[in-house]
Amino acid sequence: MGVDQDPQQPGDQAQGTPTTAPSDNDRIHRLGMSFTYVPHPHIARRKQEGPVKVADQLPKHNPVVRFNSRIALLITIGVGSMWCAYLFMALAFVSFPAAVKAGNTIILVAWISQSFCQLVLLPIIIVGQNLQGAAADKRAQQTYDDAEAVLHEALQIQQHLTAEDHHLHRQDQRLQEIIDALLKAYPATTPEVSPTPE
Repeated sequence: MGVDQDPQQPGDQAQGTPTTAPSDNDRIHRLGMSFTYVPHPHIARRKQEGPVKVADQLPKHNPVVRFNSRIALLITIGVGSMWCAYLFMALAFVSFPAAVKAGNTIILVAWISQSFCQLVLLPIIIVGQNLQGAAADKRAQQTYDDAEAVLHEALQIQQHLTAEDHHLHRQDQRLQEIIDALLKAYPATTPEVSPTPE
């Protein structure tokens, strides 16, 4: 013997829907979508760390290492200047008259390669490395700023999509209210399920 089944109203699925404003995930699921926004953990970490600079690569393990690194950095800054290059050039020319008076080509070549080139080129090379390091820091800052701008734009898109979800949810609720009102005003249009034959 068949059992009569109650006709399912189109508005039955809307029953039990909270009247208060749902959360973003509940609203998205209400619209038939499945999405949960999970910020990447690197976003919060990069805000705390900032861009990577050359000075950040110095070792910071223990006080002895930090002390040695600081002394090496101070010496590098002091030697890596053009004034130091001029000073080394003056020191190299102190022995230049003796190398010329020796009349020996090997001694003169040794003075040029050892006394002059090594003393003068050393601070000049350090100056160039400092300039390259400053340029690398500037590029790192620009890359960081570009990534920050892209992240800001992505968050703006996320907020825009959330606002659209709110609007679609209100339209969905209004459409469901219209359907419920039509079903109450015209109950004859409600589909009925015929009993199952024995």
